[in-house]
This record gives sequence, structure tokens and C-alpha cells, in this order.
Amino acid sequence: QVQLVESGGGLVQAGGSLRLSCAASGRTLSSYIMGWFRQVPGKEREFVAVISRRAGNTYYADSVRGRFTISRDNPKNTVYLQMNSLKPEDTAVYYCAADQTSYLTMSSRQQSEYDYWGQGTQVTVSS
Repeated sequence: QVQLVESGGGLVQAGGSLRLSCAASGRTLSSYIMGWFRQVPGKEREFVAVISRRAGNTYYADSVRGRFTISRDNPKNTVYLQMNSLKPEDTAVYYCAADQTSYLTMSSRQQSEYDYWGQGTQVTVSS
């Protein structure tokens, strides 16, 4: 089992940047595919990005591709989401999640694939 804690959220102006971190404890992070999702009140949680166990492969939602970058540091048991050129529509609670599946697939975009979730961190982008 793994415990996940997100940090790095906050308030930023449109066009600005934030870097979210997801620290894992309990089991080595390299055992998991790691994803970032986000949720706005009243809406479904949506996929943002995912990274394979050894960081060889990544997928991004169309809405963030070219602006966000997911990365991981397995020795530090941490996953990151670098968010640049932020827009007001990026405002949401951001969650990291861990998937025990061995290989990244198109299903890795679905929240039902993930076994463990963090508590979320709020990102607010002002216009």
C-alpha cells in the first residue's frame, strides 16, 4: 500500500506557472504508474497526465498538452506536475494517483484504473 500527499497548489495569475508535487510513502513509487487528475465542483474528475513506472512514457490530456509536464524522481519517491501558461479553466483540485498496472495503456487515462489517491491540492488561476 502507498500513501500519497500532494503539495504546491495555490493562487496564480493567468499565464503564470506552478509545480505540484506528490510525495509517496509506504511503498516505493517505482512500483506504480502515476497519474494526475483534476476536479471542479459539480463536474467529473478528469484526466490530466500519466507517467510510466520508469518515466519512459507519458500521456497528456489535449487541454494541457504543451503546457504541462509530468515527471518523476523514483529515488525521492516523488512525482511532479509542472504547469506553465496557466489559464483560468485550469482552476481545480488536483489529485495524484497510483496504479499498480505494469504497463501504460490508453486505460491509464481512466480514474477507475487507479488504486490509491492523494487528498488533493487546490489550484486557482485568476484572469
